[in-house]
Amino acid sequence: MAQRFDTISAEHRALIDRQRVFFVATAPLAGAGHVNLSPKGLDCFRVLSEREVAYLDLTGSGNETAAHVAENGRITFLFCSFEGPPAILRLYGRGGVVLRGDARWAELAPGFPDLAGARQIVVAAIDLVQTSCGYGVPLFEHRGERDALVRWAEKHGPDGVAAYQARENARSLDGLPTPLATRAADGEGRT
Repeated sequence: MAQRFDTISAEHRALIDRQRVFFVATAPLAGAGHVNLSPKGLDCFRVLSEREVAYLDLTGSGNETAAHVAENGRITFLFCSFEGPPAILRLYGRGGVVLRGDARWAELAPGFPDLAGARQIVVAAIDLVQTSCGYGVPLFEHRGERDALVRWAEKHGPDGVAAYQARENARSLDGLPTPLATRAADGEGRT
């Protein structure tokens, strides 16, 4: 039932564009390290080309994805069709992080919603697209977006968010540095 493709087709892109949530998975190289799987929403995923995607990453409780892709680049995205015909789509690739002030930030940021707490943009070069049936995925109805994360960032303001990032987002669960920590160590200041 699974099919493999070298690139993201128009049909794949249409499926991705219809989804209200996606999942991103990464892992450190160390076998004892923690695999991370995070749900994402808020209309923050973009297909940039048939081989490149990006998502706007908001400040959260951890920063595992950034630490893992900085270490080894491996990244997988999962989309499930919770409404309409069943389908699962996975994008496998190599990722990296674009921070505010990086050369690509000005190019990529206008393509995303302007949300308080935007931390970085995760970009990935896709080398494998896999689809499968999704017959076991339940049907759900979308009732709306949660705004708690954005409200939290607005309440704390840029300085409060930066302090939180420095305290909580500088290292992974396994102690790997994130690009935010690397930039701070290089003396480039707040992102």
